[in-house]
Amino acid sequence: MAHYPLNHHLRQTYRFFAGVAGLYLLVTGALGVAATWGDPFFHRGSDWSLGLRVNPAGAWLILLAGLLALIAAVSGGNLGHRVNLLLGWALCGVAMVVLAFLQTDANVLNASVVNVIALTVIGLVLLVAGLYGKVGSTEESSGSAASA
Repeated sequence: MAHYPLNHHLRQTYRFFAGVAGLYLLVTGALGVAATWGDPFFHRGSDWSLGLRVNPAGAWLILLAGLLALIAAVSGGNLGHRVNLLLGWALCGVAMVVLAFLQTDANVLNASVVNVIALTVIGLVLLVAGLYGKVGSTEESSGSAASA
């Protein structure tokens, strides 16, 4: 079982940065959907949105990831802790898969190296917010230290 710190004193700061990252993804995705409206879903054009290359498929994925991250940041607590952990790992994993297919025809999200870097950094921000966002009672935190 993982031993995440309970009630970390910087969890609100990490939650704020996770919210900013989620807001960036949400706005980037929304502007990307608007910029690529009418294009084929897996179009390989040259559309950019707030520094990321997008097509309709990539823009919708970025929009949904941003919405999830923003909901997790607003809700906070243990739900935010779990969603940030899952979404952070997922974004880092997607970034590595996108990196593997970057120069091939399998690059269906029309990504670039900038997308890989941004997704990795945002994934790590969400992961840190998830690692230090767990909330619990003082009995839980003192009980886990006593049993160790």
